[in-house]
Amino acid sequence: MPVAPVTYGASERPPRGDYSAARDDYSCDQRWEACTPAEHALYARLYARQVAQMPGQACAEFVHALDQLGAADRIPRFAEISERLRPKTGWEIVAVPGLIPEHAFFAFLAARRFPITVWLRRPEEFDYIVEPDVFHDLFGHVPLLFNPVFADYMQAFGAGGLKAEGLHALKYLARLYWYTVEFGLIDTPTGLRAYGAGILSSAGETRYSLTSLKPQRLGFDLQRVLRTPYKIDDYQDTYFVIDSFAQLFDATAPDFTALYAQIAAAGDLPLNTRLPGGRVYAPNAAS
Repeated sequence: MPVAPVTYGASERPPRGDYSAARDDYSCDQRWEACTPAEHALYARLYARQVAQMPGQACAEFVHALDQLGAADRIPRFAEISERLRPKTGWEIVAVPGLIPEHAFFAFLAARRFPITVWLRRPEEFDYIVEPDVFHDLFGHVPLLFNPVFADYMQAFGAGGLKAEGLHALKYLARLYWYTVEFGLIDTPTGLRAYGAGILSSAGETRYSLTSLKPQRLGFDLQRVLRTPYKIDDYQDTYFVIDSFAQLFDATAPDFTALYAQIAAAGDLPLNTRLPGGRVYAPNAAS
């Protein structure tokens, strides 16, 4: 089955994964019974490494929901997570073979169904993987779906994505997703914390995003986010910081139709652009 790569962090190459058993909407069976002992052990190693970094670096909402993923010594069964998730926020998770087209992705989110890749990286990809695998999707994305406000944001994003398809504005939605869902930071009384899945599922970028002197950390500004391209093959030059998930939802709930035209007329900003005005956050002190 041919599939166009989704724009969120994917390179322009055929996606990894077995699409032969995918349904028309790109969902598939998890086939948990086919997971090998070696795959369960690799997942457990990945989980142990990342969870050790969470104190003082991940937002409290993420940390508090981590145990909802179930046992840390094996790849979770998706159906069991969905049973815990539905009563909390009305979401469920659905298995997909890998990267899926934008329309299918947005449709899943709009229906409160989060697509989770079924394959796991190879041992030699332990530290870095080009496209999302089951560990990235489960560990990075699912915990915050237990937060009602963030869960509402994700559904609104999906609905907005379906509308953006007809407005030639998908690249702007890709940037919003990248700088919030994947690489977002949040300000807290105890310092900056990460909530983006791309940060929280990466050993190196967790510390880099919070403590390195190299990137700039800017207060969330919707127009600035939509005008800012991103890098898929290195740590980010810029991170955007929200005050709360409510701020994120409120900023992105309105209709974007007029905004897309304004952004297109203003043009993209070069990477790492520094503009006057706006809040700039200092990094956390390195521990």
